[in-house]
Amino acid sequence: MNSRFTVLTVLLAAPLVGACASAAPAPRLEPPAGGAGVADGAASRSFSTRDWASVTASTEWDITKTRNTQVDRWIDFLTGRNRERTRLWLERSGRYGPLIRGTLASRGMPEDLLYLALIESGLSPAATSHASAAGMWQFIAETGRRYGLEINSQVDERRDPLRSTEAALSYLQDLYNRFGSWYLSAAAYNTGENRVGRIMRQRFGTERGKDSHFWTIASQLPRETRDYVPLMLAAAFIAKDPEKYGFYNLEYQAPLAFDYVPVRGSTSLAAVARAARVSVDAVEELNPHLVRGRAPSGRGSWVRVPEGTEPRFTQALPSGNDAREDPRASARIHIVQRGENLTRIARRYGVSVGELQRLNGIRNANLIKVGQRLRIRP
Repeated sequence: MNSRFTVLTVLLAAPLVGACASAAPAPRLEPPAGGAGVADGAASRSFSTRDWASVTASTEWDITKTRNTQVDRWIDFLTGRNRERTRLWLERSGRYGPLIRGTLASRGMPEDLLYLALIESGLSPAATSHASAAGMWQFIAETGRRYGLEINSQVDERRDPLRSTEAALSYLQDLYNRFGSWYLSAAAYNTGENRVGRIMRQRFGTERGKDSHFWTIASQLPRETRDYVPLMLAAAFIAKDPEKYGFYNLEYQAPLAFDYVPVRGSTSLAAVARAARVSVDAVEELNPHLVRGRAPSGRGSWVRVPEGTEPRFTQALPSGNDAREDPRASARIHIVQRGENLTRIARRYGVSVGELQRLNGIRNANLIKVGQRLRIRP
């Protein structure tokens, strides 16, 4: 988002990788008290792979349906030069579509905003842009942190399908509250709300508008943003009637499903996999936000394992004694230099100021001194 790169570049560069494994629609972001369990669906809906094919094939729209030459141009692209990737993205929607649609429904937001994520990343948590936007919703770090995502050297919740979906929908809802139009909100998601707000004020004397206003101001937007809404609509037309556009026998991936298990700081995902008697790949796919392949050091965490394997994990490690490493073993020390403050140090190590304060017992962020030793989580 925020005018990171051209839409065409995103589409051509999107990785052709298998989707990350895993969970029921709109699962809660915090595990049940006391341990593991299958994540609940906040929208009280669950889709089988067959169900998902019928849901996506619905011709109903809950955003404004527009078909024009700009949309047709992107339909031609998605069904032509990008055809192989488009097929993968449609099949991957079986995995992440129920989560996104369920979360949208639980918030009373249009479920067709699913297609914004599809054009952002091909619904891949592994997607990364050359401008360092990451994850399924392509958050840059600044915006991700603004919406509560943890982003540091150990955890990058931009890659967590659940956490990033919640953050992205909060951002989109804020944009809609400001602009009053989902087309304008999508444009602002891409290029930045202040640019869209400025253009709307210049053109109409107010930031709030209608979907039709997007087409009016399109010529004043960056090229990527001019293409953004037509591309989202093109993806929706195809996803709602894939056979019409030549996509036959789609093999939708299984919906996301998992259990939570509690682990101690620095527990490796390999240790979790051994305890649950599943492959390391299966656990890593469920936890793409744990970028070092282990739980963050210095605190307990909940880790996802394939659905139904939590009892095996608990039986193998009833107290988690073997699924841990000493978090202090890999801690780093920073010596405060003249001219430094906690904000600069936190930015250098990719952690928050609050985390530095908690780890080092600092009450006032302004009271650090030259030569002070600060512990930094790796």
